[in-house]
Amino acid sequence: MFDFGFWEFGLIAVIALIVVGPEKMPALARKAGLYAGKLKAFTTKIKNEINDELETEKLKEAVSFSEESSSISQSLSEVGDISDIIKQEGDKVINSLKDEK
Repeated sequence: MFDFGFWEFGLIAVIALIVVGPEKMPALARKAGLYAGKLKAFTTKIKNEINDELETEKLKEAVSFSEESSSISQSLSEVGDISDIIKQEGDKVINSLKDEK
């Protein structure tokens, strides 16, 4: 978690043994382990919450993109309908001009 190697951990243990003494060392080691576990659980929880928020944000972006593409598709369909109407009117004009000749 903190990238401690064997020698770093050994140095910390020797310093703690000198400062605290051999009588209180087991209790100190238990407390240190307990706090390390709590810290690890806390960081895991925070990491999971951040990942959940990022996933929620990605889903919101996907929904927004889907809505935009649906709107664009509808607009293209309307343009196609208008194009068909223009073609029909053009055909009517051409036919009426042919009939007049």
